[in-house]
Amino acid sequence: MSRYGRNAYETLKTNKLAPKKRFGQNFLVHRQTAEAIVRAGGVTAEDIILEVGVGLGALTLPLAIVAKHVYGYEIDSGIIRFHQEQDDLPDNVTLVHQDILKADFQEIAGRCGGKLKILANLPYSISNPFIFTLIDNADVIDTATVMLQKEVAERLVAQPKSKEYGVPTILLASCASVKKVMTLKPSEFHPKPKVDSVVVTIDFGTRAELPDDVKQYNYQIFKRIVKATFNQRRKTIQNTLSGAGLFGTAISSDKRRNKEYTMQTIERAGLQPNARPETLAFTEVIMLAAEVEMTRTA
Repeated sequence: MSRYGRNAYETLKTNKLAPKKRFGQNFLVHRQTAEAIVRAGGVTAEDIILEVGVGLGALTLPLAIVAKHVYGYEIDSGIIRFHQEQDDLPDNVTLVHQDILKADFQEIAGRCGGKLKILANLPYSISNPFIFTLIDNADVIDTATVMLQKEVAERLVAQPKSKEYGVPTILLASCASVKKVMTLKPSEFHPKPKVDSVVVTIDFGTRAELPDDVKQYNYQIFKRIVKATFNQRRKTIQNTLSGAGLFGTAISSDKRRNKEYTMQTIERAGLQPNARPETLAFTEVIMLAAEVEMTRTA
């Protein structure tokens, strides 16, 4: 691990650096924890790793010991300058000064020669948009082992009928499986966050099972249904789907036909019109998407 470890405060102060709130920086300070995260990521000697949030190198160095190469993405120019001046990272680490949310994952995957394996002590300020970025780039990602604030992690593994169950839960289930690995207390970081952190591994090689009679579905329709329903989760699915414009302009502009098409779609999916989004299992949302597509193409 980084030799700075427990001396993170002094290292930052000496080098005229400070944790930036706008970047959500909390530096990992315990070597054993960093090594456990690397093990959880299943890193091997053949892997080229995409690390998000290099910081003082707490994860970077144990990653570099195991992996073939590490591309460390870091938004903080002060941190980039610090590592360049200290020359403290191994030769198999390439620092990239860029906002990961603006990075081209397709290009990174091409550079790495295959699907990405990602590890991240993720800045809390980008947790939600980063998860959606992973979902949008699922086709070029193998696994992502990510440290998140506890409430975000709980959303990713939530079950129906819970308040945590929502858009990221459903969309992620369509392309990956999520497993909680460990919970970290605030004392693991400098500065100490106000909440516990949770490390999760997101495996894009597996996903929730599709319903038996659905072999494939239109992902864009599925995504529209998820966002339309869960962004108005207090309304019934009849009301949210009626207002989502799923059946084209001609039908959607005709209130009677729109309501009729919506009711027929819900019934064919085997659901109740007065059901609320948080009660729907992943398979039921898929059935809705399949029935909407069938109605649109009929």
